[in-house]
Amino acid sequence: MKALKASICVVVTALALSLSPGTPSHASEDEAGTLTRQMKELYRAGKYTEALPLAQKALALREQEFGPDDAMVAMPLNDLGTIHYNLGQYPVAELLYKRALAIRERTLGPESTEVATVLNNLGELYRVEAHYADAEPLLKRSIAIRQKALGANDPSIVMAMSNLAAVYSSQGRYDRSEPLFKRGLAILQKANGPDDPEATVLMSNLADAYIHGHRYADAERLLKRAMAVTEKAYGPDHPDIAQAQNNLATLYARQGRNNDAERLYKQSVATFEKTLGPDHPDLVDILDNLAAFYKDQGRYADAQQLFKRSAAIRAKARPI
Repeated sequence: MKALKASICVVVTALALSLSPGTPSHASEDEAGTLTRQMKELYRAGKYTEALPLAQKALALREQEFGPDDAMVAMPLNDLGTIHYNLGQYPVAELLYKRALAIRERTLGPESTEVATVLNNLGELYRVEAHYADAEPLLKRSIAIRQKALGANDPSIVMAMSNLAAVYSSQGRYDRSEPLFKRGLAILQKANGPDDPEATVLMSNLADAYIHGHRYADAERLLKRAMAVTEKAYGPDHPDIAQAQNNLATLYARQGRNNDAERLYKQSVATFEKTLGPDHPDLVDILDNLAAFYKDQGRYADAQQLFKRSAAIRAKARPI
């Protein structure tokens, strides 16, 4: 299940840092700032491949201007790490996050909210790699820092809260994940309204918890809502829509609605392929789900073909 990533909030933080006291002022936006703004727009649209070279160039410019270990370099390091994460390039993302974290802890102190942002991102990276023992303390520390600085109901807490909940869901601990997803969703909707696209991943993850609790009507309502809000904000081709399609297909398969399930699984695969490419790690779960669906129906040749493809993607993403 996809957890809430630091998506646009990372870039908002980056923009705020670039204007913080003590940093160079510019009569107009400099080249690195322009690249960061353009990267932000592409990132929000789920166009991670197009955002990547802009983030790389912004980092190179900041390193050239300030040096490789300056506080101003932490921001583009973190942003570039987030893009590599979204492209499934986890070892590269981990190195960038660790470098950004070291710079921010040294220059801003261990209790800064900027440190909390990188802790969240690194914790989510470990979660998706199933390193739950490493992920949980980082995410808890991120939450604690923001609660101390901003209060228990600040929207910026929701990212790490949702990712911690996803750690619990990934371990089958739905009794612990469901309350966190609900709290995060309530905070975001109170702050930003019912059509906040940043809330849709929480909707999908909460729906997953509902599915495992056999609350199918509640899950279906949330997943359809997540797709509608995301499409309204970003259009029909977005990775979050693909994730919701996968989840809804899984729900329909459990209910025996096989035609609807197969249609949505295929739509999910097509959307992921269109937005992230044919070898992205996020495709693995959907391919495996569709393969298991075919296997249950006795369509063994179709299932085997998909299992082979998912295994190849997994091997490519995490080579031994």
